[in-house]
Amino acid sequence: MRINEFFSSFIKIHILHHSEKEEIYGVWMMKELKEHGYKISPGSLYPLLKSLEDKGFMRSRTEQLGKIKRKFYRITPKGKKELVAAKIKLKELIGEILN
Repeated sequence: MRINEFFSSFIKIHILHHSEKEEIYGVWMMKELKEHGYKISPGSLYPLLKSLEDKGFMRSRTEQLGKIKRKFYRITPKGKKELVAAKIKLKELIGEILN
């Protein structure tokens, strides 16, 4: 599946959803998205994560795990508000489309 601006919004919601439940990191998120039919490259995902962080929807921390340096992301209060608003709009849209 080609990642375009339309699907990018679904991916952002998906990222916020998972980062609300627990800290996430890029490789894990790529695998999770793949399970839902989204094939996203690191070159697309990491700028998306940075964008969400720059907008204040997520925060990150870096951890050294042996030789691997990993960046973990978590939703912020601003991101939670955005996620709640997105869920309301999605429910409304799904109700309209499926009825």
